[in-house]
Amino acid sequence: MAKKSKALQYYEAVGRRKEAMARVRLFIIDKHKEATVSGMKVKAGEIFVNKKPISQVFPAIQEKNSYLLPLKLTQNENRFAVTILVEGGGRTGQLDAITHGLARAIEKVDKLAYRPILKKNNLLRRDARAKERRKVGTGGKARRKKQSPKR
Repeated sequence: MAKKSKALQYYEAVGRRKEAMARVRLFIIDKHKEATVSGMKVKAGEIFVNKKPISQVFPAIQEKNSYLLPLKLTQNENRFAVTILVEGGGRTGQLDAITHGLARAIEKVDKLAYRPILKKNNLLRRDARAKERRKVGTGGKARRKKQSPKR
């Protein structure tokens, strides 16, 4: 579903992982042009996380490969300007939430073309693994048992 906001069209999706949530917006901007999005000047191909360039937030090479995967698979690296608001969780959870949100937003652009590619690579499925809840009588851990007396 495309939305209009101040004459800028964008696709929006939410990605989640563990306790992290990422709201992803893909702005359609012509190449070689700039647009102002929430007070920032953005160009096609740029990605911002919480109003910072993504290379500052996730500088490692494997992190870059992870968040660019949905864009590379669909060959959209330089087509959109991307803004992401991410909150909750830790670094790994936030990174996976960003990847999930990007995949879901790209799917909205052209469902027939992109959905099979993203689905084949398991990018549209939310990773349901989360921290196991702590049980009563386990001494602070989820699965730890109390030590039994020896005599």
